[in-house]
Amino acid sequence: MSTYLSHLTVLEHSAASYPDAPVFRVPRSDLLTGQVHDWSSITYSQFKDDVEFTARYWRRMLESDGVPEHSVVGLWLPGMAYQDVLHIYGLSRAGYVPQLFSIRLPNPDVVLELLTKANAKALVFDSQFQSLTASFPLPVHLAIEKRDMGSFEYDLPLIRPTSNPDKAVFVFHTSGSTSGSPKLVPCDSRWLDAIVAKAKVTSAPINPRQQDVSAWMGSMCHIAQTFMLIGALQHGSCVIQPTKIGFSSEELIDMIHRCQLNRLNQFSTFLSIHLRNSRQNRKLLGYLQSLDQILLSGLSLPREDEDWAYKNGLNMKNLFGSTECGAMLLSMGGKGRDAPLLRPVPGTSYGFLPIDADTQIESGHKTSAQMLELVILSSSSDCPDASLRGSDGHFHTGDLFQEIMPGSYAFRGRNDDWIKSENSLRCDTKAIEDNIRATCGDLIEECIVVGTGRPSPALFVEPAPGVDHGKLKRDIIRKTRQFHSRRYLHEQITNPNLIVIVASGSLPRTATKGNIRRKAVEEAYQAELDKIYASLQ
Repeated sequence: MSTYLSHLTVLEHSAASYPDAPVFRVPRSDLLTGQVHDWSSITYSQFKDDVEFTARYWRRMLESDGVPEHSVVGLWLPGMAYQDVLHIYGLSRAGYVPQLFSIRLPNPDVVLELLTKANAKALVFDSQFQSLTASFPLPVHLAIEKRDMGSFEYDLPLIRPTSNPDKAVFVFHTSGSTSGSPKLVPCDSRWLDAIVAKAKVTSAPINPRQQDVSAWMGSMCHIAQTFMLIGALQHGSCVIQPTKIGFSSEELIDMIHRCQLNRLNQFSTFLSIHLRNSRQNRKLLGYLQSLDQILLSGLSLPREDEDWAYKNGLNMKNLFGSTECGAMLLSMGGKGRDAPLLRPVPGTSYGFLPIDADTQIESGHKTSAQMLELVILSSSSDCPDASLRGSDGHFHTGDLFQEIMPGSYAFRGRNDDWIKSENSLRCDTKAIEDNIRATCGDLIEECIVVGTGRPSPALFVEPAPGVDHGKLKRDIIRKTRQFHSRRYLHEQITNPNLIVIVASGSLPRTATKGNIRRKAVEEAYQAELDKIYASLQ
């Protein structure tokens, strides 16, 4: 009979294997300046004890609410601090199923709808949401600090790998909205076991004789950092909690110098900042060159940044993943011309299936090379929940690739209208465009939404004849306000500066059907977009 590993079995094993090794380094900052004056260490044994202390607290609180064991419990947290990890792992350890909400989803109505869809029985929330959750029709609890929790006697069950592949373990959410809200991503033991195996491969130390030290790459309420932490734990590695996701190059140097960071895991948008700074800062370049690995994820690096990195001998590795599957592809790495090419993570079962010629042309891929869609086959243990699969039983990612060498691929975009934002969260541009046409159809001739790699989308509009441009911007914001209020922050257009009015018929179009070409618009107006986003910071 098969058994399935989890984040809890990993922690149990690692706490026994590396009890005194640091698992986290957390910043202690000056209250006035915000300057980090020290990075304190938390050991594996302390982490395990803190998780169990937190588990006993939540078991007592939720039992007093009448919440049964194995129930789904929502967590609406920033996910960027050690305390947030304790809440997530503690609820799991107490026998509940965490449903993880991003703070970038600020609408309480949408959160309540998703709690209801998941049949959640309670919610743990960050203090910023206290007033928004006060009227929720289920038990709600403030996510308090461990020092404020009461100490309770409760014998937690032993940690053992489960033999039930269908046991619910987490509920994530897609990072973009469909029909007005994210979709549930239910995760079972079979899927989590696959995540554990893939994370072990992804996070294997380059030098097994020293402890790996990396930094938090995103919120624990999203899959990326959940995945990377599970990988780090398996190898007795240490994870630094930075002051923010897009930490400065000065903070990076401090983490390398004082915490011995030797592996940098970052979304491409934030990594590009360090790469550009390193062109003027030889000390920073030297530190980047000293790292055992720089693992980037999310968007593709701009070509000039990628060329600079390889030319200067940086040890780059690209991870291609998604909320539904975690890591799927890893680049080959090394110094050869094939270094950036992607291959499936070992142990997976994926298909690269040809798309038809019409789809290829209308997606803006004007090339004679065959485009292939990455498909996660149902036989692959990381294939997500049946509710997310296609009618053929497989999970169609919508991500397109070209096979450059046998079994090695280059990413070539998507076969739909989704884009990735600055922090690699997804946005359905077509939904925004459709809403604008429905609410403002008498004011516009045509529109297109852009914003790949940006903090939020921008809208280009070809106006109807005789429409006042200033008033048009205000009317669009007013008429679409309700639609945007239900979406993630990175999907919203709520600032008139993010609306660009252009002449009728001026936006670049496809030759066959006359559709506006999203990528061509982004390229043609890059300088103007750069100015707009700089003005909003």
